[in-house]
Amino acid sequence: MADKDLRINEQIRVREVRLIRDEGEQRVIATSEALELAREQGLDLVEVAPQAVPPVVKIMNYGKYKFENEKKVRDSKRKQKLLKLKEIRMQPKIDEHDLDFKSKHVREFLAEGNKVKVTVRFRGRELAHTELGLDVLKDVLKRIEGDYVMDKAPAMEGRFMSMVLSPKSKK
Repeated sequence: MADKDLRINEQIRVREVRLIRDEGEQRVIATSEALELAREQGLDLVEVAPQAVPPVVKIMNYGKYKFENEKKVRDSKRKQKLLKLKEIRMQPKIDEHDLDFKSKHVREFLAEGNKVKVTVRFRGRELAHTELGLDVLKDVLKRIEGDYVMDKAPAMEGRFMSMVLSPKSKK
């Protein structure tokens, strides 16, 4: 539940609540009594499970609780790696040098941790010779060695033949 949805102190408008203490002890008491206990300790009464009957509340420092939650969210975002899908396009009659150059780019994208979609575009009568495109894709795989995992094998998609590669996990 988001912090914005949590009700604290006077915002809790039910007759009785289930109060959970730090020791794990819980009991059902009147909201006014729970609020008074929180004030005596100089803390806030925070509703942690509003959908329960009666709602579950805890006595805690709300500011500190909110800060800790935000810190957890920041840490989890920092640990996430955004995968981008890069695309390399070629034609079935690609020259050796161009194939080397594009294969080098595929290898660099994989090294950066990105997924790569390698696409061969067929134009006009080239569509009758899709095996040439398959040969180009196999040639790319030979040139980049074993630095990849194939997510999607070479397949036709309209006038394009493509495959998707992702980097090998470092674990």
